[in-house]
Amino acid sequence: MEKFDAVVVGAGPAGISASYLLAQAGLKVILIERGDFPGAKNVMGGVLYRHPTEQIFPGFWKTAPLERHVIEQRVWLLAEDSVVTLGHRNRAFAEPPYNCFTVLRAKFDKWLAQQAREAGVLVVPETVVEDVIREDGRIVGVRTGRDKGEVYADVVVAADGVNSLLAQKAGLHPEWKPDQVAVTVKEVLALPKAVIQDRFNVAEGEGVTIEMFGASTAGMVGTAFLYTNSESLSIGVGVLLSDLIERGKNCNDLLEQLKAHPVIAPLVEGAELREYLAHLIPEGGYYAIPRLYTDGMVVVGDAAMLVNGLHREGSNLAMLSGKYAAEAILRAKEWNDFSAASLSRYEQLLRESHVMRDLYKYRRATRFFERHHDFLGLYPALANDAAEAMMTVDSTSKRQKQWQIFGLARQRKPLWRMAKDFWGAWRAMW
Repeated sequence: MEKFDAVVVGAGPAGISASYLLAQAGLKVILIERGDFPGAKNVMGGVLYRHPTEQIFPGFWKTAPLERHVIEQRVWLLAEDSVVTLGHRNRAFAEPPYNCFTVLRAKFDKWLAQQAREAGVLVVPETVVEDVIREDGRIVGVRTGRDKGEVYADVVVAADGVNSLLAQKAGLHPEWKPDQVAVTVKEVLALPKAVIQDRFNVAEGEGVTIEMFGASTAGMVGTAFLYTNSESLSIGVGVLLSDLIERGKNCNDLLEQLKAHPVIAPLVEGAELREYLAHLIPEGGYYAIPRLYTDGMVVVGDAAMLVNGLHREGSNLAMLSGKYAAEAILRAKEWNDFSAASLSRYEQLLRESHVMRDLYKYRRATRFFERHHDFLGLYPALANDAAEAMMTVDSTSKRQKQWQIFGLARQRKPLWRMAKDFWGAWRAMW
């Protein structure tokens, strides 16, 4: 029976990064993917950050199949028929090596996997991993659904996504609860390049991202997004599963309502549906992170709940977790010790990095907003009402308008309770 130094399960950013770095260091690595090809089943909103990616694939942005480099990032507070906008546009983001890019995973992940192949990784698609193999209490490989499908290795890297079967089989985490995952649906809408550039006021190769809160999720905990690709738009909605269950809603209806919103409709007008995707996104945050290692195995990426939803950071954290896992495995290989004690170096590296520090910083945020839905409903609506009042020129003085706004706010919620809410939000975010 052929044996590998490492078997990596899941050809997403985390799994590919780990396998690539291990193979570059001379290890014999097999990467198993259940999709028809790497990227076939991978979903994210579509923003990739350069700096963390370059730590693994230096200069990738010169040859990788990227869509647009982002020069403007917007945040919209949506009401039923209006929007209050915030944002940042910077010419520095239009200069190489750029800050971040929009990508389509089917193309980008396939390119990443090719880099791994060229480094010596054996990539095996269309293969489902069903269980881990144990010997003397230690994980020594995986069992696939193929005939004679046992694969043995010194270490297993579980990069099989949020519903990680391997992490569950290894006893590292139970089934996720509905308030620890979000359901996200996304459409890729084809639109001519020139039309995109005209509607979003960008030049060729430049892009815009829009994150939307409020009416976009019907007041539930979650967000919506609209990103510009080269010749398409990525638009989607993600909401906590627990909120969807409680309110009897589904994300497909929310997405259709979003596309019909009077602010969004002109941006997607005339676009043709090219692709539809749905996915579960980890939203449990710091306190939901499972045990990350055991004898003969480490857990990376979404399978490890390493997502910072407030800053739409998932793929970059996944890549970095793959990098730190590879570093820990290389030391374990040097020591010929793949015990939990040896592989604990992986978690130590994560905790020394900004990955865990950022997740710890926002450890209370998801739970706070889950308990304070007014931030996703009432407050965006009030912001829009206040903006409409102050920007409407009539016979009412500005001071009168201010008192009207205060009166309207007090009718909907006592001011002291609003102050308490915002103080709580500050503490949860700070």
